[in-house]
Amino acid sequence: MKALVQFCRWFVGILFIFSGLIKLNDPLGFSYKLDEYFSAAVLGLEFLQPLALPLAIFLVIFEVVLGVMLLIGFQKKFTIWSLLLMIVFFTFLTFYSWAFDKVTDCGCFGDAIPLVPFESFLKDVLLTILIVIMFFNMKYIQPLFAKASLKYIILVVTIFCFAIAYYVLMHLPILDFRAYKVGVNIEEGMAEDPNNPDVYAYDWYYTIDGKEEIVSTEGAPPSGYPKYDKVEPRLVEKGYVPPIHDFSIERNGEDFTADILSKEKIAVVITYNLSKSESEGLYKLNAFIDRAESAGYEVLALSASSDSQAQEIMKKYGFETTFYVTDETALKTIIRSNPGIMLLDKGTIIAKSHWNDIDSLEL
Repeated sequence: MKALVQFCRWFVGILFIFSGLIKLNDPLGFSYKLDEYFSAAVLGLEFLQPLALPLAIFLVIFEVVLGVMLLIGFQKKFTIWSLLLMIVFFTFLTFYSWAFDKVTDCGCFGDAIPLVPFESFLKDVLLTILIVIMFFNMKYIQPLFAKASLKYIILVVTIFCFAIAYYVLMHLPILDFRAYKVGVNIEEGMAEDPNNPDVYAYDWYYTIDGKEEIVSTEGAPPSGYPKYDKVEPRLVEKGYVPPIHDFSIERNGEDFTADILSKEKIAVVITYNLSKSESEGLYKLNAFIDRAESAGYEVLALSASSDSQAQEIMKKYGFETTFYVTDETALKTIIRSNPGIMLLDKGTIIAKSHWNDIDSLEL
């Protein structure tokens, strides 16, 4: 039992630290996931949506700190109780997502290791079992260092986590695991694999001798049957899904995606929602646009907001460019800054910048 508890201790502790650090690298991304959970379509806790970011920061830092506390044996009762309550909460979320098909990716490991809800649920069930084993055998968990030093270790870890959170919020994630990282060609990222399409079966409904009969085929209606009542396609196997599958650039109902991705030296201002854009960043856009155009860049803006909002914002903050419409989720994925900058060359992302850093962005 002592050996089993030590295994549980190290496995759970390391996994919590790893999971927390991955999300700490991108707390905005985790806050978007919490916002999705709190929405009316999932848990109906809309009153918590404005708190998604502070909750995300607290949870990821607490996750890392609990993992360290478990490994060094600090405040073991508080640590294991906290781990148990946290994993019960996460298990409920992943079960709910899986059972009711509400959230396609739980965000447990950010964009680094995407998990479908069922995989996340199984992972949480395993962690629950391991934590319960430790809960009933706390006597085997002893401090690794002198008790007087443990609190200073936790203090240093906590300060370190807050420093990382502050840095990535004021700039960009240290590691970019998303489909739009620097060096990616967007057109290539959207390409489908013709050799790996979705596989469908077709259910043909017939009324024979007053009874409904269903016959499945891979395409054409079965031979030897009367006229069918209806046919319904059914997905049997999901084919290749390109890493970028929700990106488009439109204006007034016209698609400009291919045209813009074919050009050299494009500077893209990204503001996924103009009403939520940070005013200090918007004030910086005028100087950046002038600098980019002087360097030979064509400047355009992508937003999910309306054209009237765009005109109002440009008038208020004193800059001018052409706004195009792009899906809000795609824009949130491209860059964790509102506004943010992305530089393109023939569809390849050559640089990204938080609005805090646009003055030093090389053009």
